[in-house]
Amino acid sequence: MFRKNAAGFDKPINRRNVLGTGSRIVGAATLLKAAAAVVPGGAWAAGGEGIEKTKLSLGIIPLTDCAPIVIAREKGFFKQFGLDVGISKEASWATIRDKVHIGALDGAHMLAGMPIASSLGIGGLRKPTITAWSMDLNGNAITVSNELYEAMVAADPKAMAERPRSARALKKVIDARSAQGMEPLTFAVVFPTSTHNYQLRYWMADAGIDPDRDVRIAVIPPPQMVANLQANNIVGYCVGEPWNSRAIAAGLGKALITSYEIWNNGPEKVLGVNLDWAEKHPNTHKAMIGALAAASQWMDRPENRAEVAGIISRPAYVNADAETVRMSTTGTFRYARDEEPVPLPDFNVFHRYAANFPWVSHASWFISQMIRWGQVAEPLDVASAAASIYRPDIYRDAVRDLGIATPAIDTKIEGTHDAPWMLGLASAPIPMGPDRFLDNRVFDPAAIAAYVEGFEIRNPKFDTAMLAATA
Repeated sequence: MFRKNAAGFDKPINRRNVLGTGSRIVGAATLLKAAAAVVPGGAWAAGGEGIEKTKLSLGIIPLTDCAPIVIAREKGFFKQFGLDVGISKEASWATIRDKVHIGALDGAHMLAGMPIASSLGIGGLRKPTITAWSMDLNGNAITVSNELYEAMVAADPKAMAERPRSARALKKVIDARSAQGMEPLTFAVVFPTSTHNYQLRYWMADAGIDPDRDVRIAVIPPPQMVANLQANNIVGYCVGEPWNSRAIAAGLGKALITSYEIWNNGPEKVLGVNLDWAEKHPNTHKAMIGALAAASQWMDRPENRAEVAGIISRPAYVNADAETVRMSTTGTFRYARDEEPVPLPDFNVFHRYAANFPWVSHASWFISQMIRWGQVAEPLDVASAAASIYRPDIYRDAVRDLGIATPAIDTKIEGTHDAPWMLGLASAPIPMGPDRFLDNRVFDPAAIAAYVEGFEIRNPKFDTAMLAATA
């Protein structure tokens, strides 16, 4: 387990101070002034060339982490960068994927694994898709029904008293049910190649639960999670906010663990576009990133978080009670209705810690999990695939003149920091946050085969030792 102070439980936290640290925050006005200096009139364009397409449609799913796109539109950042952006709220991640594929959307709020899955042809048609912008870090939680929660407390009260909570108590419940010949419990995630799927599996497997054999995992769109929990169609789920807090506020369930506690500051959503779209509209793409950079910096300032919550909670976007949305976005989280909120200042990270940089090593980690759980059918060159989909080169070009520090490297080892640290290999030093995993494993993107083989519970479709030969 990582130390308690990494999750923010040891002592009271000054939310304003914590939210304001770990980032080179450039004021929005300063950033936009820089953009205007690059291209007179404020319309961003690289190398003096014009924006190829100014009227755009971007898709979102009603989650708090759609905020960068929403705020960029509502606060005028897209307009300042020469773009007229319409936002289309979609019903599911599959709809997002399909509409981007066919060109009905210019780009979208995507799960971090979606451009990878699309490019590799996992779960559907192969369509080369890229991201040059990471929207945020963290933001999810695992919530279970009250009945399952009480069964877990009865099975292992010691494990349930710990934080972060392991899945040891759940393992005992599952084993007892199996001994009685009962049906496996059904959990839900939002998409097969979602962070949520990998987080739920990672958490379960750490306690000896095989998610492919010991439980059932269904796919349900985020806004439908609470209703399915209430209807007893599922006993728990991993989802982003506000759909954990909604169930908790209604007294329907309790949160067990947040994604931050599973992987400190793990990546969550990205801006995804088709590769051919990006090649046809390079300046438009960079203008989008510039506007999102301005929006994300503005959002990460603690004095703006309440306004962010008020805007994204509107019916056109998340369509949830503003107070419920405000809870996590302002740096607190409530695990149960009968418990007081606790400080979790990094529950949503929109800019600090180089949150917007599309680390190629993050893509490699997602591919490692796709291999671990049998979603990749045959060996591949993980490093090459990751570098073709996550595009830090485009990111650096887009923010080059905006005064934003950028990493000078594309990959980094994950899991070695349980406290804030400084990234020196950058255009200017970048304060970074902890990056520990729940089980204290270390992920080295240069050693994918050894990493996957190091998990006792894994269900790959090929001999993972063959990965070394493709590197």
